[in-house]
Amino acid sequence: MNSASIFRYVLLWIVLGLLVGLLSGAASAIFLITLNWATDYRESHLWIIALLPIAGFVIGWSYYRYGENSVKGNNLLLDELYKTEKPIPLRMTPLVLFGTILTHLFGGSAGREGTAVQMGGSLADQLTKYFRLHPEDRRIILIAGVAGGFASVFGTPLAGAIFALEWMQHRKFRWKSMFPAIWTALVANWVCASLFGVGHTHYLVDLVPAHTLVNLLWIIPAGIAFGLSGRLFAQSTHFFSHQFSKHITYPPLRPVIGGLLIAAFVYISDSTTYIGLGVPRIVEAFETPLPWYDWLAKTGLTSFTLGAGFKGGEVTPLFFTGATLGNALATWIPLPLALLAGMGFVGVFSGATNTPMACTVMGMELFGYESGIFLGIACLIAYLFSGRSSIYSSQNVDKKFHLYPAEGIFTFSRNTSKKND
Repeated sequence: MNSASIFRYVLLWIVLGLLVGLLSGAASAIFLITLNWATDYRESHLWIIALLPIAGFVIGWSYYRYGENSVKGNNLLLDELYKTEKPIPLRMTPLVLFGTILTHLFGGSAGREGTAVQMGGSLADQLTKYFRLHPEDRRIILIAGVAGGFASVFGTPLAGAIFALEWMQHRKFRWKSMFPAIWTALVANWVCASLFGVGHTHYLVDLVPAHTLVNLLWIIPAGIAFGLSGRLFAQSTHFFSHQFSKHITYPPLRPVIGGLLIAAFVYISDSTTYIGLGVPRIVEAFETPLPWYDWLAKTGLTSFTLGAGFKGGEVTPLFFTGATLGNALATWIPLPLALLAGMGFVGVFSGATNTPMACTVMGMELFGYESGIFLGIACLIAYLFSGRSSIYSSQNVDKKFHLYPAEGIFTFSRNTSKKND
């Protein structure tokens, strides 16, 4: 690139990154404020969970009537990144926003990442109508939208940028994408946290042991468990989605049936621990021993909720699953409970999304850089042992494990472009 093209590149992406950051950060802030209200209202009026089937019909009918390809959610962003066939519809933003709020208000088990990422990608892609962007720049603006949405909803700007690059470009980082992703993530996080004053949950890993060989070896069984848990989560979500699609042909009816069963589960169990985001339980996982089955219950309820057609993300439930699994492993693995919960927090996420670098950085942003070695090894092992599964069916990555004997190096990736096994 000559100096003129470099100047054009920098100027273009300073402007576009600022616009995308403002849009995605503001959307995330409005979403988080509304989500906090919905959660508080539900916990103060538990009778509302009985109306979950009605909320399910409203969500299902809205997507059936107006959603078109928006129903594909995060997978639509991936499809458009690879194929660039048509603009992401603006309707995706209000549909996923209100669908997620209704899911949480009436007692579904879901997350928030998917909503923020879809809003960020949808809003970012609208700018292509006003700026004459060629296909490569359009791919970059989608990546920037994802980075802004992820960074602002979790308060982790560096991890948000790396997640967008790793998730959407897997091992094929194009240097032109890096500055827009990082710049947009920083702007979006500032807009959400400083301009709107939205706070984020803090987690404490107060004790990090020495990096002795014995301590590092204990990461291996923990990482394997986290990887298998991520695989179970991904395959369970795909399983329930397939079963609902197979046996209930009218889409709006699927979340109605799902809502009935979820409401019945809450009534029979007399517990709301596993619905909603589950953030209070995640915080507990860093502080005190919990029932061993928490991670399994959250996996089942969230995969059922999303498989039935309710809206939301998977990442916060993955945090719940990982933190409580790490908490349970503290009985057998002689590492500090909070550290194991933190390793599980990002490790299960890594295995289910194929993003070990982003998860490692996210852990360091949330828990402190002192725990980085433990987090990084746990994320890598979980990534390798989660098989070919991914919570995103359109995620397109290469073979999992390849050796180049001539160069004497290993490269790690996996193939999820085909149907997950």
